Amino acid sequence: MNALDFDKPDCFGAADLRVCQGVFDIVAAEAGVEPTSEEGERIAAILVQLYRQGVKEPDRLRVMVESARGIHFPKAA
Repeated sequence: MNALDFDKPDCFGAADLRVCQGVFDIVAAEAGVEPTSEEGERIAAILVQLYRQGVKEPDRLRVMVESARGIHFPKAA
């Protein structure tokens, strides 16, 4: 049995999960999406995919997820 290599870039650790969970919680709440719904699962899948592709900054990640799902909020004045 091989040892796990946690230094690999495809390893998804606790810090990664915290970032993604925080963004997911914001997007789901603002969009009025139930986290366990099909739409919630779609948002989560896109979020993780973008994160693994290198989008690590939470605000940028949020904007990209919202754009991918067609979720748009008016900008604050």
